[in-house]
Amino acid sequence: MAARELWADKFEWQEGYGAFTIGLSQVDATVAYIAGQTEHHQKRDFQAEFLAIFKQHRIEYDSRYVWG
Repeated sequence: MAARELWADKFEWQEGYGAFTIGLSQVDATVAYIAGQTEHHQKRDFQAEFLAIFKQHRIEYDSRYVWG
C-alpha cells in the first residue's frame, strides 16, 4: 500500500514540497514564530515570506516550480 493511501484522510498532497531544518539553538525562536504566524501573516503573506527566505539565504529557484 502506498503512503498516499495510508495517509489519504490526514494529509493533503501537492505537486511539490519545501524542506527546512533548524538547529537546537533555533527551537525557541521557531516555536515563537509558529505561535505568532497568524498575526505575522497579516503583515506579509506566506508567498512573500517564502521568497524572502530564498533571497536571504541566496537560494536560486525557478518560479515555475515554486507555485506550480
